Amino acid sequence: MTPVHFSFSSAFVLGLMGLTFHRTHLLSALLCLEGMMLSLFIALALWALQFEMTGFSAAPMLLLAFSACEASAGLALLVATARTHGTDRLQNLNLLQC
Repeated sequence: MTPVHFSFSSAFVLGLMGLTFHRTHLLSALLCLEGMMLSLFIALALWALQFEMTGFSAAPMLLLAFSACEASAGLALLVATARTHGTDRLQNLNLLQC
């Protein structure tokens, strides 16, 4: 495993561990998701450059577009949650309550 491959895989695993173990606030969960998507984007872009695949060069841009949509939807949910509940703590959110 090359050092570059190790660094991106460890960045993805650290984001996943942060998402699973430190789920106190919605903002921290969204930041962990963004870190995971960023490591995936850089790994895909370097993979396409390494193997010189011109047909695959659009895939990192598509992933980046989906990541931007995910971030905007997450921030909209964060603002809506903060307005209705007064906080972004995940323990205070009850999905069964109207």
